[in-house]
Amino acid sequence: MVRLLRGRCRRRRRTRGAPRNDKKSLLRKDEPDDHAIGRSRGGLTTKTHALVDGNGLPLVVIVTPGQAGDSPVLPRLLAELSVARTGPGRPRTRPTAVRADKAYSSRGHRALLRSRGILAVIPEPADQAGHRRRKGTRGGRPVSYDVEDYKHRNVVERFFNRLKNWRALATRYDKHALVYRGGIVVAAILLWLE
Repeated sequence: MVRLLRGRCRRRRRTRGAPRNDKKSLLRKDEPDDHAIGRSRGGLTTKTHALVDGNGLPLVVIVTPGQAGDSPVLPRLLAELSVARTGPGRPRTRPTAVRADKAYSSRGHRALLRSRGILAVIPEPADQAGHRRRKGTRGGRPVSYDVEDYKHRNVVERFFNRLKNWRALATRYDKHALVYRGGIVVAAILLWLE
């Protein structure tokens, strides 16, 4: 802050406050600058994104700011997927199918899943279907997906409901994203051990 006093410019000395506890916080590369805290209508929020198996057990967990969309995180989730095999061999990095809601129904995501040989069980939103029909033959074919297989998509919703039983995860109290994600990982380990 700068203020004028007797015709010359003086800089006001600011109070310092308490020094940092974490001396290496500026060197840390794995902690995001925003600490995965974003501003949205409800205030300061954090979003947890997860890939779960068919039984609702988590395989990958990512924490982002609350205003971030779900759709841009899918490539990161798939890139971090690594499931160890029971016998010898490399870990699996490619699921057989991805069941997701209409938010993930973009052409880019479908192309990504197709290029990796993953079956997309994702319905087409009504607005995308309308745009496709308006284009006529240039709009392409309608999206096909297994309706019966899509009925099992609620497994991921049940995982998040089980995660919200932990008060510290349902309402975030941690400052750092690493600590918050660590709490989610501990809860995931306990779900795997049940």
